[in-house]
Amino acid sequence: MKQHKPRTGPRRQQRGSFGPAASGRPGRATSRGGKPRRFEPDPASKRSLEPQAAAPVLAEMPTKVQTVPVSADEAGMRVDRFLEAKFPGLSFSHIQRVIRKGELRVDGKRVDGKDRLAAGQSVRIPPLRLEARPDRDDSGDAKTRAFLKSITLYEDDDVLVLDKPMGLAVQGGSGMTRHVDGLLDSLRDAHGQRPRLVHRLDRDTSGCLLVAKTRFAASALAKTFRSRAARKIYWAVVAGVPKPKQGRISTFLAKDEREDESVMRIARHGEEGASHAVTYYAVVDTAAQQLAFVSLKPVTGRTHQLRAHMAHIGHPIIGDQKYFKIENWELPGGLQNRLHLLARRIAVPHPRGGVIDVTAPLPPHMQQSFNLLGFDTTRYDPIVDAPEG
Repeated sequence: MKQHKPRTGPRRQQRGSFGPAASGRPGRATSRGGKPRRFEPDPASKRSLEPQAAAPVLAEMPTKVQTVPVSADEAGMRVDRFLEAKFPGLSFSHIQRVIRKGELRVDGKRVDGKDRLAAGQSVRIPPLRLEARPDRDDSGDAKTRAFLKSITLYEDDDVLVLDKPMGLAVQGGSGMTRHVDGLLDSLRDAHGQRPRLVHRLDRDTSGCLLVAKTRFAASALAKTFRSRAARKIYWAVVAGVPKPKQGRISTFLAKDEREDESVMRIARHGEEGASHAVTYYAVVDTAAQQLAFVSLKPVTGRTHQLRAHMAHIGHPIIGDQKYFKIENWELPGGLQNRLHLLARRIAVPHPRGGVIDVTAPLPPHMQQSFNLLGFDTTRYDPIVDAPEG
């Protein structure tokens, strides 16, 4: 198994890699080279954080089993997104229920909602029902839209980038009632269409979260993430100072289900459930050799990848409730024991051309720690020169 090792020799910025680190106001969208790029909307078709008023149009729900082929344009779609696209009025819970019960099948086999479809496959769709939605709480929706607007870093007709706060889950789970996916329902239009999540962040990770506002954008951005053309940079505060100060971590990760939680552990190549994970890291600043401000660039996108990788090399992220044990470290007073991990920057090809390049500000608890430790956010960040693979 390859362990973390330093990069050696000269580095050349590759096509599609990050340019100089963004140093201006967070939330700006730029084209390559740092020059701000504006995506001018068509005024007649602009979709903002207000629902569209239009005559309701819902796809007819099947009253008996039907089989639908997957077209070339639909190749690569998640199973749950495929069903949502076919029948926009279906609730998320109903979609998950028919998949979980095995009522929906692909080529005769049970599937998971996050499985990807291939062109030519046959999807068995069971009878579906359109659940009556409760009367819309206009005041509640208005408050939700105002909240989403307050955390919006960038928006155009196709794309929305949110500054997800720490503690707000991206998707629902057991006992979880408030999450980004649910909040996006307030933006559902009269046709039942709503913005779609393109990727996810852990509940306690803050920062850039990309959302597709249209079906077209969702399909294009999904392909971007599958091809690893999306570039992401994270900032973290870790215990100790990694040596060497720049390196590549390459391991296999597998989920370890425990009695009260699940964590990712280092696994062997070929082990069931193990996935290859690659992360580049760079130390940007240090505080008395006790703590380090590190920049992280994931090549792959595994669950808890950055958190598990930093713990693996002996420098867990401060405040990580799964991988960091505060009693094992002597840390300065005044630090909050909350996850110090920020999705600082995301750069992706825009579905209609150009590049969206957005940065997020430090969340309050990390800003407090940076001030306390004297970390300088204007220092050169070596991670921008890290390879893409």
